[in-house]
Amino acid sequence: MSKNQKTITRSFLSQTERLHEVREFVAGEAREFGFSDEEVANITLAVDEACTNIIKHTYQYARDKALEISVTRAVSSFTVSIVDEGRAFDPSTIPSPDLKQHLAHFRRGGLGVYLMKKLMDKVEYGFAPNRRNQVVLTKYRNGASASPRP
Repeated sequence: MSKNQKTITRSFLSQTERLHEVREFVAGEAREFGFSDEEVANITLAVDEACTNIIKHTYQYARDKALEISVTRAVSSFTVSIVDEGRAFDPSTIPSPDLKQHLAHFRRGGLGVYLMKKLMDKVEYGFAPNRRNQVVLTKYRNGASASPRP
């Protein structure tokens, strides 16, 4: 880790009623990083969707599991890493939603991965050490990107 970045890690129980604590943690860090209120709301919503998916699908509502959330603030990027110890998840198995169909049939749920990708600049899935699942959500400051533009 470079001296120009700071990482804070917290652990939360896998309980939907505790998600407000996750949102407060991430929103506070995003505000301190300098994001606008709209950007803070978008980042917080993306993280909430990721955590909800883990609680619902990976942990199947088991209330005694942990979500390990790390926020890394670097010079131009804000990254949230969420690690769980549940069942493995392959994001390629989730088809892109047909929003018109979804809304026409008043469906609830099913848009979490789509929302995360729309709200964040980068969404990555993988495994943390010890074969734990990890989703990494990144937002760049002021239109910066992962690769330099010509």
